[in-house]
Amino acid sequence: MFQMLFVGAVLGLVHWLLYRRFAVAPGLGVAARRAVAVGLVLLWIPPFVAVGAGNAFSPQPVRPIVWLGEVWLAVLFYLGIGLIVAGLVLLVARLLKYQDRRRLIRVLSAVVIVAAVGTVAYGVVEANRLRVVEAELTFAQLPRQFDGLRVVVVADIHVGAARGADFTRRVVELVNEQQPDVIVLPGDLLDGAVEHVAADIDPLAGLRSEYGKFVVAGNHEGYVNRPDSWLDYYDRLGLTSLRNSRAAVTVGDASIDIAGVYDFAATDPAPDVAAALAGQEQGRFTVLLAHQPLQGTVASEHGVQLQLSGHTHGGQMWPLMYPVKWINGTVAGHSRVGEMQMFTTRGIGAWGPPVRVGAPPDISVLTLRAG
Repeated sequence: MFQMLFVGAVLGLVHWLLYRRFAVAPGLGVAARRAVAVGLVLLWIPPFVAVGAGNAFSPQPVRPIVWLGEVWLAVLFYLGIGLIVAGLVLLVARLLKYQDRRRLIRVLSAVVIVAAVGTVAYGVVEANRLRVVEAELTFAQLPRQFDGLRVVVVADIHVGAARGADFTRRVVELVNEQQPDVIVLPGDLLDGAVEHVAADIDPLAGLRSEYGKFVVAGNHEGYVNRPDSWLDYYDRLGLTSLRNSRAAVTVGDASIDIAGVYDFAATDPAPDVAAALAGQEQGRFTVLLAHQPLQGTVASEHGVQLQLSGHTHGGQMWPLMYPVKWINGTVAGHSRVGEMQMFTTRGIGAWGPPVRVGAPPDISVLTLRAG
């Protein structure tokens, strides 16, 4: 409750500042100011409701309101960027002694609003266009029996607040169309508590693969419940949870290991690559599921050949991909950490606003080659 009240107060301050900037500063008339004030008060309500959705209460009865609230947060983000740019323009105008400042403010305000709303509208459409990214990865250590193995990577579904079971169902249908040999889910499949949003992830029970479906916990699995609470639930859906552990995949007379660890930031339990690989046969080919790319350094030091991660969302909304890449060392796609190859999917969902700008969602279909 305290969190909701605090966020509500912050949102109230933000909306008051927007009123000052878009109603008072341009010199709108009394009727127009009142209309803006009423509109901003109404727009404050949905993001306030969205704060507790999935965590404090079930979002199911109010999901359209939650969706609107999350989308409005994205608009606020781009309004903020636009106002920074507008502020720089006004500064230059002042230095150049431009006389009609109020008219310039009105023009800039209109441009900022149109640009922010237009960008988010595009981002909503982009986030709803599910797609597949394909890549081939070649490994000298991969047993020839596994040449051509199709591994589908499904991360960051993030259902439970703005999106529900219908979105998960669409993801499952797209994954199954790829006819995967192995399905891996590197975490952040939901947002919320087991008791409030479990049903939103239930369609994962319909995933089909030849050799197995493996899942690890991301940071969001641990925000409300302990990560193991969600991993227990995933097990009931027919997935194989990996908890600092590994499982063998066998084709013919050869086997490889699919290992998995807890999230990089988890403490109860903490990630432990050494425990996941304990007792492993020397030189055995290993695919490690680790939610965050930052876990790649430790994985490389333990001789893992391939790490599969998510977490970054490819940045999700421009220009966030730049700090995301700086923090994680990669933002999406293929990379290397020492001798280890790593592939980071942009993920198929979206955290918070169901909006993608410059970072389209995807599931990744990797074909492993022996060579």
